[in-house]
Amino acid sequence: QVQLVESGGGLVQAGGSLRLSCAVSGSIFSINAMGWYRQAPGKQRELVATITSGGSTNYADSMKGRFTISRDNAKNTVYLQMNSLKPEDTAVYYCNAALSTGSRWYEIMDYWGKGTLVTVSS
Repeated sequence: QVQLVESGGGLVQAGGSLRLSCAVSGSIFSINAMGWYRQAPGKQRELVATITSGGSTNYADSMKGRFTISRDNAKNTVYLQMNSLKPEDTAVYYCNAALSTGSRWYEIMDYWGKGTLVTVSS
């Protein structure tokens, strides 16, 4: 069974920084893309950033220059460094991984964490 566990959320003042982590565990064969998404109250879930197994990154326009996604393939962990946080960044942040498991190594599926809350006060 695969688990994605996020950590690092919390309350921060506007202009501050937070670093989110997401560790993937279980019977994993390989992990392809990993990413972060967020969902603010009353809004749909939206892309924050993604990173491929080779390290290529993609960001939503509003996060470019403020957020940095990275990953440690040896630890099956993805990170999101968030700087210059704004009140509108307040949301539940979800980790996502496209991966295959040991028993079904030929099938890539999406897995999600349960989310970590980030609250930015003005």
